[in-house]
Amino acid sequence: MSLDLDKRQRAMLGEMGVRVWTPEPVGGPARVEAAPRDAPPAGAQAPGRPVTGNAPESIAANVHLTLDNGQKESIKAGRARPTAVSGGAPLAPRTGVALQPRPPGIELMDWPALQDAVAHCRACALCHGRTNTVFGVGDVTAEWMVVGEAPGEQEDLQGEPFVGPSGQLLDNMLKAVGLSRHAGVSGAPVAAPAALRGVYIANVVKCRPPGNRNPHPDEVAQCDAYLARQVALVRPRIILAMGRFAVQSLLQTAEPIGKLRGRVHHYQGVPVIVTYHPAYLLRSLSEKAKAWADLCLAMQVVQHPGGV
Repeated sequence: MSLDLDKRQRAMLGEMGVRVWTPEPVGGPARVEAAPRDAPPAGAQAPGRPVTGNAPESIAANVHLTLDNGQKESIKAGRARPTAVSGGAPLAPRTGVALQPRPPGIELMDWPALQDAVAHCRACALCHGRTNTVFGVGDVTAEWMVVGEAPGEQEDLQGEPFVGPSGQLLDNMLKAVGLSRHAGVSGAPVAAPAALRGVYIANVVKCRPPGNRNPHPDEVAQCDAYLARQVALVRPRIILAMGRFAVQSLLQTAEPIGKLRGRVHHYQGVPVIVTYHPAYLLRSLSEKAKAWADLCLAMQVVQHPGGV
């Protein structure tokens, strides 16, 4: 995979703490250079269009990826969005999890009805300790969708996913691939540069677990239908699953992230790329390079989905 990084992306990688490996021509030594932290932004890109040119997106039209069935396939150029998400079919019931009553017809709700259903949901005990439900944020027509785990203290207070230090790291990661949670959102509190495209961000669990503990299986299961409908409404071309509980919810697997990375999985017909949660990356700085590789894989799939 060839990555020709511009100054903006090197700056963003610097914020992530990722060192960039650049190969020399055949016969020459490879070099490692730190991404500059003070580089100015690159030139503007038209929003809503695939990014091309001197960026990590400069990838050959035929890219070999390892799919979730273990086979290698050639990803060919294509632009169509997935079509299998329109029905928003719920997942098969989780073994040993008794679901409590939820509003009927979740799979048919529009955005206002779905957000209202989440705001008034009392299907599990998490509703008793929440300040706000954390529904989602971003461009509801975005090609990229980021799915995290569960709200923390700041998310619960602000009602928005990925805020605080982990949110800042996520925002830097997204900027490095030309995305912003504020792009394409009318009335956003922060104006996004014209060069950035929109992304939609949501959590698997919509209420904060007490003390920021891990969500229980029944709590994740209660929110499955809400997330499924969000995916069906956004109709993204790629889902970035961040963290163990996001991965387990979307893929219905107990496999660790380390074994699921580097492959293209699917949820409701949408390609899913597995990566680490920003909170984990803040504790494990050496893993940031792996997260960057996951973002590069996601970009490949968005640009060349034909063989997936």
